[in-house]
Amino acid sequence: MNDEIKEFILGGNACLGLEFGSTRIKAVLIDGQKKPIASGAFDWENSLDNGIWTYSLDEIHKGLSTCYANLKKDVNEKYGVKLTKLKAMGISAMMHGYLAFDKNDNLLVPFRTWRNTITGEASQKLSDLFNYPIPERWSISHLYQAMLNKEAHVKDVAFFTTLAGYVHWKLTGQKVLGIGDASGMFPVDMQTKNYSAKMLSAFDNLIKPYGFSYKLEDILPKILVAGKAAGTLTAEGAKLLDKDGDLEAGFTFAPPEGDAGTGMVATNSVRSRTGNVSAGTSVFAMVVLEKELSAAYNGKIDLVTTPSGELTAMAHANNCTGEYDKWIKLFGEAISACGFSVDKGKLYDSLLGAALKGDKDCGGCIPYNYISGESMTGLSEGRPLFVRTQKNNFNLANFMRAQLFTSLGALRTGMNILFDKENVKIDRLTGHGGFFKTQEAGLTAMSSAMHTPISLMETAGEGGPWGMALLAAYAVDTENLPLADWLDKKVFANSKCKTFEASKEDIEGFNKFFENYTKGLAIEKCATESIE
Repeated sequence: MNDEIKEFILGGNACLGLEFGSTRIKAVLIDGQKKPIASGAFDWENSLDNGIWTYSLDEIHKGLSTCYANLKKDVNEKYGVKLTKLKAMGISAMMHGYLAFDKNDNLLVPFRTWRNTITGEASQKLSDLFNYPIPERWSISHLYQAMLNKEAHVKDVAFFTTLAGYVHWKLTGQKVLGIGDASGMFPVDMQTKNYSAKMLSAFDNLIKPYGFSYKLEDILPKILVAGKAAGTLTAEGAKLLDKDGDLEAGFTFAPPEGDAGTGMVATNSVRSRTGNVSAGTSVFAMVVLEKELSAAYNGKIDLVTTPSGELTAMAHANNCTGEYDKWIKLFGEAISACGFSVDKGKLYDSLLGAALKGDKDCGGCIPYNYISGESMTGLSEGRPLFVRTQKNNFNLANFMRAQLFTSLGALRTGMNILFDKENVKIDRLTGHGGFFKTQEAGLTAMSSAMHTPISLMETAGEGGPWGMALLAAYAVDTENLPLADWLDKKVFANSKCKTFEASKEDIEGFNKFFENYTKGLAIEKCATESIE
């Protein structure tokens, strides 16, 4: 098998996906069966520069080349060959943010990442203007906030983009963006697969008093959908990517995408009525819609697209597993204080597994896992709480079940908008993330909260870089198939999948818990106001 892969690599047939995450940059190389055969990574951290969360261009370039060097090393160690040719490549990264350049391609201000919460005024005004949700982290919010702040640089903006768009530009010379990532810069028209002409015009009229020489459309990257070629590696790009000078230029690039889009691809969730839910420190669910929503739910539901341009709703909550992690750590300390020791994995499995033995409604126990605030429930700060009455059935099983359920409380608040107000239908949700490490407990809680079957794929752990590698392969060989069909037939046809559907009693139990959870939010709000 290694000899086959060796020849495959030497023939320049492998495809590469490289994704810039918030704490890690990772590259994944795939074979003809679309399976990972090598990887490389580089750990990095954002920095706070004059109150702005950022990464410098030098850090971006270093991370790119070091990650690729580590991939080359892995290829050589596994197969004894030097990586000199690729069939296709794609760049993905954390979405949104603001990288602005002048006409000479000079960076005007330090990169403003999605993490910055400095655009509230712009977000609200644009949401009202467009009657469309424009979150604070979106690129257009950053640009307009800079205008509202009268920042000197805005008159000189000739081009602005996302992190994925920037790296792609440096490697190919093309100022383009995949439609999924672009939909997190500015709203996209589902019919034209381009920026909304109506909203572009509204924005230009809004900023006309500033007297800028440009129109918004002129400074945005061009949109491309999945399956389109987005340029080739230039000689200059090859030098930036491979410091050893071994990599040959000229191969095709896929449109650069955001991490939300690559997550959808990696979980085969790009078809209408499918979605994925990522649950770890935070939790978000993405659902591919059949039609546009009837109203804007700013701060509750974000609207982006799949890499092929299908409208997707996103519900995001800041808090998920963080609080029960702390409780499990506390239980571990209690065990140690008694003179015993227990493996961390067994501790998690035992305590979270106990939740399966609890009352369906958690015996009336109501915790709040708000380590930080939750815009979904209208709280700017958080105070972790545990509430019960004397009559509640207070035991370990109910305590742990309640911890799992409350991890999904804010998410369910957002999903209620989709389910109850918009009547959105979901045939399948695919889960991934640390919430599912104790599988049965995680699946039971999630399916109970989402009221729909939850699937876990054995390949989902490969994540966004693998999803980007798949998009690179699709860019050079679509086989005249839509992306959803291509994934079904060429990638996931033989994949193993575990699906769980909560019982009627489990769902009713969550609903009863959620009713109490919603009533008790007033207690949480009072705690944030009364306890510093």
